[in-house]
Amino acid sequence: MKLDYDLNSYLEKIKKNNSYFHTFINRDSLAAGILVLQPGEEDTQEPHDTDEVYYVISGDGFLKINDKDYPVSKDKLFFVGKDVEHFFHGNSKELKVLYFFGGPDS
Repeated sequence: MKLDYDLNSYLEKIKKNNSYFHTFINRDSLAAGILVLQPGEEDTQEPHDTDEVYYVISGDGFLKINDKDYPVSKDKLFFVGKDVEHFFHGNSKELKVLYFFGGPDS
């Protein structure tokens, strides 16, 4: 089982794969990944089957959770409960976010 992770390699995979996120840990008890949104890029995620935590590495904008906008900035952390609608939007800079699921990324 892999125990160390280089986020730069996953950022490169995102650039090459025409996707805006990459899950690099996906186990029954935990999933983790990185999300990158360019200014104006749409976050198309749907509600998840497990609780989720987001940690903002860099960028700006908003995270809409249940129709309320929360300002996003470096080093902020957000909790989103399972089955809750949410998405990032309104970023004027590249947004980089680590995400963690309390179960697999389904």
